[in-house]
Amino acid sequence: MRPKTIGRTLGIGLRVAGRVAGQRLVAPPPAPGHLAPNQQVSAPVNHRAAGQAAGRATRPLLRGVSGFVRPFAKVGHALWLEIAGVFFLLPVLIFGAAMWRIRASWNHGPNHRVFLISGFIAAMFLYLSITSFWRAWRK
Repeated sequence: MRPKTIGRTLGIGLRVAGRVAGQRLVAPPPAPGHLAPNQQVSAPVNHRAAGQAAGRATRPLLRGVSGFVRPFAKVGHALWLEIAGVFFLLPVLIFGAAMWRIRASWNHGPNHRVFLISGFIAAMFLYLSITSFWRAWRK
């Protein structure tokens, strides 16, 4: 399934679910034993009012959940940056060891190109690791 199709399907499903929830919130409860389980009320429903009622009913819940999750998200983001910094440090160790093995060829030896490439990759990953730790420390 293409991404556009999935997005449209999910969007339509959410709109339909919102309408159903809004209708159930606004509609008066049926008398006991008056309707069959699969029978619907045939009264006209104002969809805009139903959607607004659903929004008013869920807004405090969303505020409460977002207030509860916000500190965990901040800590989780800092932790993610620190873990990424550690994983960026691993290639530095690997390519640094390769540079140490061929350090005699740094100027004009047979492994001069390997030394330069290893140095470039080690420097790039060292930069990524340091900036990741720095961003985690700033948070």
